Amino acid sequence: MAEAKRIDGRVFAEKLRDVVANQVRTLKDLHGLTPGLAVVLVGNDPASEIYVRNKHKMTTYAGMKSFEHKLPAETTQKELLTLIEGLNSDPDVHGILVQLPLPDHIDEQAVLAAIDPAKDVDGFHVVNAGKLATGADGLVPCTPLGCLLLIKEQLGGDLSGKRAIVIGRSNIVGKPMAAMLLRENCTVTIAHSRTQGLAEECARADILVAAVGRAKMVKENWVKKGAIIIDVGMNRLTADADGNSKLTGDVDYDDVKKTAGAVTPVPGGVGPMTIACLLKNTVTAACGLNGIEAPQTNV
Repeated sequence: MAEAKRIDGRVFAEKLRDVVANQVRTLKDLHGLTPGLAVVLVGNDPASEIYVRNKHKMTTYAGMKSFEHKLPAETTQKELLTLIEGLNSDPDVHGILVQLPLPDHIDEQAVLAAIDPAKDVDGFHVVNAGKLATGADGLVPCTPLGCLLLIKEQLGGDLSGKRAIVIGRSNIVGKPMAAMLLRENCTVTIAHSRTQGLAEECARADILVAAVGRAKMVKENWVKKGAIIIDVGMNRLTADADGNSKLTGDVDYDDVKKTAGAVTPVPGGVGPMTIACLLKNTVTAACGLNGIEAPQTNV
């Protein structure tokens, strides 16, 4: 029996970044518009610093303006909100991203709510969440958008009538992922920690998205033959007696590849798509703020 196809997120993300770079060149040539992304980092969390550095690199690669605001950990909430207010009114900034997590003394929800929804390229603002839930146009979260693009590539673009299950109900991945699949005319199930008969629910799905944060939870007997499996999980496990660790997803890749049609690996699957979709969202935001029709993204 042939093994499942390995969905290479790195290759797809590179293609998407090139498409976005072409869109940026077109906006410059036709409208004199250069999309700008502002990223705000509070404190010196090592993982967050890496993410911010990668975002800056990819933003400039795409030909956009990149604005970095690195603030000390003791920055007050008022100071951060004042910065966001300034970015909201800056015409050169079309996308605003505040790197999470924030220090404990800052209310994340208050900060996210302060971002202009038209510049909310993370798609976390309640206005954009509401637009997604009601089927209106708005900026959507980057990770589920990346998942959707990978799924559509595997299934030829049309997802109508497909059974999909999303394991996890977070506001960042699970709920928006389910809403996006519903918008594509899938029959969608949202599963979570209280779901009964989870394996049986999963085994009926043509599309399975795992975003629950439990290493190797999804096994072969959970998977319908030929299903598309998208693994959003990122779990760090101790690999050997010396304390070295490795990343693994929510899906037992080596197990499910015997039955699935295609699977994303961890790392190298969904992860690279997140920043690529952040760039895509920034172009969308720049167009919206300037009354320009957003370009279609065909990868």
